[in-house]
Amino acid sequence: MPHEQQVVLSHPPQLPGGTMRIVPLGGLGDVGRNMTVFELNGKLLIVDCGVLFPEEVQPGVDLILPDFDYIRDRLDDVVGIVLTHGHEDHIGAVPYLLRMKDDIPLVGSQLTLALIEAKLEEHRITPYTLAVTEGQLEQLGPFELEFVAVNHSIPDALALFIRSEAGTVLHTGDFKMDQLPLDGRITDLRAFARLGEEGVDLFMTDSTNAEVPGFTTTEKDIGPVLESLFGRAQRRIIVASFSSHVHRVQQVLDAAAMHQRKVAFVGRSMVRNMGIAAHLGYLNIPDNTVIDMKKVDDYPDNRIVLMSTGSQGEPMAALSRMANGDHQVQIQPEDLVVLASSLIPGNENSVFRVINGLMKLGAEVVHKGNAQVHVSGHASQGELLYSYNIVRPRNVMPIHGEVRHLIANGRIAEATGVPTEKVILAEDGSVVDLKDGHAEIVGEIDCSYVYVDGKSIGEITDADLKDRRVLGEEGFISVIAVINRQTGKIVSGPDIHARGVAEDDTVFESVKPKIIKALEEAAASDKKHTNHQLQQVMRRAIGSWVNRKLRRRPMIVPIIIEA
Repeated sequence: MPHEQQVVLSHPPQLPGGTMRIVPLGGLGDVGRNMTVFELNGKLLIVDCGVLFPEEVQPGVDLILPDFDYIRDRLDDVVGIVLTHGHEDHIGAVPYLLRMKDDIPLVGSQLTLALIEAKLEEHRITPYTLAVTEGQLEQLGPFELEFVAVNHSIPDALALFIRSEAGTVLHTGDFKMDQLPLDGRITDLRAFARLGEEGVDLFMTDSTNAEVPGFTTTEKDIGPVLESLFGRAQRRIIVASFSSHVHRVQQVLDAAAMHQRKVAFVGRSMVRNMGIAAHLGYLNIPDNTVIDMKKVDDYPDNRIVLMSTGSQGEPMAALSRMANGDHQVQIQPEDLVVLASSLIPGNENSVFRVINGLMKLGAEVVHKGNAQVHVSGHASQGELLYSYNIVRPRNVMPIHGEVRHLIANGRIAEATGVPTEKVILAEDGSVVDLKDGHAEIVGEIDCSYVYVDGKSIGEITDADLKDRRVLGEEGFISVIAVINRQTGKIVSGPDIHARGVAEDDTVFESVKPKIIKALEEAAASDKKHTNHQLQQVMRRAIGSWVNRKLRRRPMIVPIIIEA
């Protein structure tokens, strides 16, 4: 199977002329922070630049970015950043990249560029943009780009076909094959077939649903379910979705209008994105349906729908704050809450915590687990099989997914006749070279998580996060002792202060003599101990006692003061 290719690799060789180098900096191993760099004859093309949202094991982190170190010193060589669609995991890191060089051209569809321009305005960056549509050709340095319409859970998504002297690449972006999409814009399989006839040297395909049998359900199936829910609801309806899911919001607006309800958008990103979508004609708002959040109290509860952010349990998003009771919208008994989204891997606990909080307040919660209120935006196994059979690629490189998704996608490619050695299972930092119809991994580069923590970017390390987890789970102990270096005797202390370890600091009285004995023995020994070494003696003495007596491994901060 293709996973047998995974070996320890060295730094890649120098790139020969006429060879295309492909380096994923994010999105291979996670569902998020998608970013791939294509290099040819000294020029770089970037496809997508997204963020990953943190999990519970990354406390305090706001966002996770791709690692830009690989291109940091070569930004003048970047001919453009192509954005396949407007989801945060594909555009969210653009502001952080453009802070380094703000005149790199952004290429994408009308809606995608409008969403990123609004985001960049908050960062006080005015980008240089090039709007493209399906079928359009553009030459960026040595890369000729052709854009292909694909269907996804946001309008205006595009696949990208790259022609070059080194070969051709078809990058699907995120896609599915909904044959009855709400906007009538289907994935252009005729273009896929035409490009397959021309010859696709490397097919980079969305892997998110590669473990899901069959075909992804059509969006049209959601509308009747929402209309039925709206018809039986007695009080307010609160629908949570991604702030960029224009199709889902359209269905909520239509259902609300059918049942004479008013809709208010809740959450800054929801208000902003739906304003953009409506202005550009991607969202059709029925007359007299949308109201300002400030006017919600002017209507009875059975006439109100709140369209909110927070479907993934994000702590600061509107729905989480409602569940915690610290939002202007107070959940009341018999409110109907609809979570119209899939669970992103890693977010399950956060979402279930929000569901429990809402139900504890008396709300009825409907989600994908108990009703057909959401369909995925990604191709399932059946659609991927069609894609491989239509395109007939020479080489396949699964993208966008966790390792299990990438491996499953590779097996689907093999099932359609792609030779095992032509299925390239790369990961973030893998270096893939393409030349004369042959693609292979030739090395790897360092590629780590870059954490955004408040105003700091890249300053927080995995070691810092480990310390935070220890503090949160095991507690904190400080031990302070004053020692006379002439006599080796303890002058004062040890004073022990703890947080999150024991109810009362008096439990540490029995360990103080052990600490004094260990310190005085170390100070009296023939070996001259430094302050740091004495601190470690004190750390070991209390650490072993706490571990044995209290079964805890807290963070211990020892302090020695010389008298």
